[in-house]
Amino acid sequence: MNKLQLPYDVYDDRCPTRDVLSRLADKWALLVLGCLEKEPQRFNSLRRHIRGITQKMLTQTLRKLERDGLISRKIFPTVPVTVEYSLSPLGKTLTHTMSFLTLWVEDNMDAMLAAQAAFDKANATS
Repeated sequence: MNKLQLPYDVYDDRCPTRDVLSRLADKWALLVLGCLEKEPQRFNSLRRHIRGITQKMLTQTLRKLERDGLISRKIFPTVPVTVEYSLSPLGKTLTHTMSFLTLWVEDNMDAMLAAQAAFDKANATS
């Protein structure tokens, strides 16, 4: 329940669940959460594992996930400072759903590519 004691409803355009759903549907957020599923990682390790993500996008994604309480950030007093990211207890509640979604995509990618090709062929302009 929220401050107004109304039930959350993702189909209501004024509901704050829409913002969270939007962030979770972001490809970078899903990939970061997936990388942190097995063990905590440092920034550069995440950047190496998630090919194609820019430093700026990784920084923004980590901040949003931390703000939502899905990841934790631990700072170690070293020179230079070491920062490690891990799933928070709340973030760990998403691991089953994330794993299912990523496996589904990988298992069904060929069928989706075939459907896209058929659609494009049927809708090609001559």
